[in-house]
This record gives sequence, C-alpha cells and structure tokens, in this order.
Amino acid sequence: MAHTSRVTVDREIVGDVLRPAYDFIVCGGGTSGSVVARRLAENPGVSVLLLEAGGSDRVSSVIDSTRWMSNIGSERDWGYRAQPSPSLNGRTPPLPMGKVLGGGSSINASVWARGHRNDFDSWAEETGDPGWSYASVLDIYRRVEDWTGPADPRRGTGGPLRVTLPENPVPLAPALVGAASALGIPPVADLNGDPMESDGGCGCPNLLVGQDNVRVSMAATYLHPAMGRPNLHMVLCAEVTRLKLSGNRVTGVEFVQWGRTHGVSAGEEVIVSLGAINTPKLLMLSGIGDQAELATLGIPGVVHLPGVGKNLQDHVLLAGCIWEYQVPEAPRSNAAEFALFAKSDPSLPGPDLMPTLDEFPCASEVTATQYDVPVGVDSAWTLAPGLARPVSRGSVRLTSADPMAAPVIDANFLSAEEDVQALEYCVELCREIGNSAEVKPFVKREVMPGPLSGDELRHFVRNAAGSYYHETCAAKMGRDRMSVVDGSLRVYGVEGLRIADGSVMPRITSGNTMAPCVVIGERAADLIKTRYGMS
Repeated sequence: MAHTSRVTVDREIVGDVLRPAYDFIVCGGGTSGSVVARRLAENPGVSVLLLEAGGSDRVSSVIDSTRWMSNIGSERDWGYRAQPSPSLNGRTPPLPMGKVLGGGSSINASVWARGHRNDFDSWAEETGDPGWSYASVLDIYRRVEDWTGPADPRRGTGGPLRVTLPENPVPLAPALVGAASALGIPPVADLNGDPMESDGGCGCPNLLVGQDNVRVSMAATYLHPAMGRPNLHMVLCAEVTRLKLSGNRVTGVEFVQWGRTHGVSAGEEVIVSLGAINTPKLLMLSGIGDQAELATLGIPGVVHLPGVGKNLQDHVLLAGCIWEYQVPEAPRSNAAEFALFAKSDPSLPGPDLMPTLDEFPCASEVTATQYDVPVGVDSAWTLAPGLARPVSRGSVRLTSADPMAAPVIDANFLSAEEDVQALEYCVELCREIGNSAEVKPFVKREVMPGPLSGDELRHFVRNAAGSYYHETCAAKMGRDRMSVVDGSLRVYGVEGLRIADGSVMPRITSGNTMAPCVVIGERAADLIKTRYGMS
C-alpha cells in the first residue's frame, strides 16, 4: 500500500493518547518496528504503544521515491557520522539513518533485496534456531509479498507489500545488463531468484514503488491503515531515553517529547527497534552492556553483555564511478534501476560485490573536489561499487550517561585488507562495464576515476568509500559470549525485553537490508504471539 489521503492524524499529542500502561511498547517506528506494532495490534485484546523519535512521513521528499537522496542530512536523518578513520584517509563518513515514521523504509532507495541463502542459513547455525534458515525465511517472504514479476514458487502474491520491477527504466539500465552479461554475469528477470541462491546475476532490482513513483514504505503499508485502531497508539517526536527496570526485568520506558520527559509502563514486553546505532545506545544507557565500560560513565550496571555495540557492520559504497551522459536523462522510478551481484573471488560462498546504478552523479566529499563532476541530477550517472560481505567490523560506544549525547561510532570501513582488495576489483569491474561498447551510446566522457592502478587506485578507494546506509549487527543474536539476543530475540539476562531490528543480524545480508528487517519484524511478532497465546 502506498501513501494515501486517508491518513489525517499523526497522533503526536501525548495528552490525547498516552495511557499509564500498555501490554506492549515498541520503541522505534522504523522498518521492523512498524511491522511489530501492526502485527501485535491486530489482536484487539492487547494494547500497543509505538514511540517514534521522528515526525510524520507525509512529506513530498518521502512520498516521491526518486527524491530519496534529498532526505540524507535533513531533519529525517539522525545525522550520525563515523569517527575519523585512517583506513579512509582520516575521513568521517556520514551514517544516514531514518528519523521519521517508517525509518529507513521512508528515506531509502526502495530496493527490495531478500538476501542470499547462505546469509540466513548462517543465522540459523549461529542461533541454533531453524526458524532463521533460508527455507523458513522464504515462507515469511511469500506471506508478505505481492510480487508482480515473473511467476516463481519462491515468490509470494497477495501479501501487503507490492513488490515490482521498474515499469519503464532508463534506457541505460538494459545497456548495463548487456554489458555485464558480456562479462559473464548472467542476466536475470528477478534478482531475488537465482542470484540469491547462486554466484550472482544482474538486472533491474525489485522495488517497493507504486504508481507515479509513490514510495511504498513500512509506515504506509503497516501503520497508516491501522491508525484508527483504539488499541494502537502512535506517538511521534518521542525519543526513548531509558528502559525502566525492576531488578533484571524491564517494566517500561522513559521518553522525551518536546523537552518533556514521560514514563510509561509495559505489562508484558518492551520491543526495541531503534536500529544498529540507537538500539545499543539505549541498552547501554539502561545498564545493559559491558559493565566495565558503563562504570567509567557512572551508569549503574544491570546485566553484563560485552557484545552490546560490537560487531557493527555496513555494506561499503564507493561514490563512485561516474560517466557524463551523452544526452541528459532524468532519473526514473527509484533512480537506481540496475544492480548486480558477483564474486571477487570464486572460492567465496556467495557474492561479495553489489554495484548499483545511481541515476545521478554521486561523489564523496573528497572525490567531488578532485574531479570535474557535472552539475545536475540528469547530467551524469554513477555505477557505484558496493561490498556485500565486509570483513571489517565496527562498534558503537557511549560518550556519557546523557541520553541526548551522540554515541561514538567507529565504523572501521576498509580496516580489513580483504575489503580493500575486493573494492579495487569492483572498481575495475564497474569501469569495464561503463566503458563497454553496449554502454557507449550513453557516455559523453568518463568523469572518474579513469585508469588507476596500484597505490593510486587504493587511494581512490579510500577517498570514495562510505556507508551504504545499511548499519546492522551491533546487538547480534547467537550463542557465544558476544551475543546479545537468543534466536527468539530475547535479550540475555533480561526479562520482558526483545530486540527486533537490523542490529540482531549476526552477519549483514547480501543486498539492501530493508527486506530482511521486515522478516525480523514479522518473526518477532510471530514469536511474541506464540509466547502469549495471541491469535
């Protein structure tokens, strides 16, 4: 379901809706949180409170799927940046995260990428829970999808999410498919089909885009139709600052709205869905994390979980390999209508490269000053090298006990040599595609990087690399000492608390992370319903 005119109330006024207690409190109305809140509220016998730090998603830059980049750095972005990194030549790349109802699904590129078979099977192995296996996850995907593309028993129809292919992609997109296929990357009609069970493929991505480029977000799909339910209250501009605990049991939350602190109780559970930066931040502020680190900040300890804030992962995106258009072409659909998955090393268990087309010039703050980059969204196009299986790991740490203080985020992009080598390979692959005979009719000139090798190529990679906007894995599920939640998403050592967002991934999935986060939300709701006998 896309954005509709039926949504007339944001329910932002605490005095109008807030009760002293609810059965379930969902912290965060992003991709996973939207799913959890809606699914729990489908049972009229339970009360659900959804707290979202951002505002309404009913703004033009959210609704128009081609304008997603304009949300980056706006009030709909948390505005986090990574710490200066020697592996990025001292740069501090931005780490965009949605701060708006719908979270990342309201500001992203609308790509629906399921993830590779090996990703989910590894989750099942790490948790000991077959419910996270690829076979089990396929059942969830079939349930939520309304796939309009080629028939495939792996795809679902009739679900709430209309998943489609670009109806009229820019002419450059099929040319890129032809160029990639000439290099041995098989063209496919569905990137969520065979490429997610094999060594890769190329084609147009699956999209959550409705008619007239209207975004299909999780807020629009799951929450807008439920806004009139008396048992579901949604409070916007409400930043959760602490979990309320009695011993090791979570009994509610505190949140701040417009400078005023509020408290509300949870009769059954609190579900934290704040994303891979704010979820560990909230846990640590509440005394859940590495007790030695928290003690230095004067935060009373509750449960020692040293894995909180560790294992941070993100796909790495290079901005980018750019060509000036022979004839200017305005972006269409989601402005990213081509992608490929491939291996930099044939011995890898799955594709580790995920370049994507950006139908506009996309350069980093450094490379934009080093090259003559055309001005205007229709002046040039970018084939952005991407890393799907990073080896590098980062962390999230607190700077103080002040909940309004930003955390320290060490992204550690390209700290592993394997990641640098893979991206060097990917730059060469993108240049070979972009300079091919198939693509030549769309090229006036190659803007960057040109023919580089050795130290020059490595320097370009470090100057161009940044976030793919897929921060995940900082509160991972598993069974080792660094795990934060079990296979049922319950926080170890704490009662009445689950995490349902991308931070629980043990390893980031191959491809954009919105679809796996929907799966996490759906599975969390299923687990909770089973636990409490809810239909």
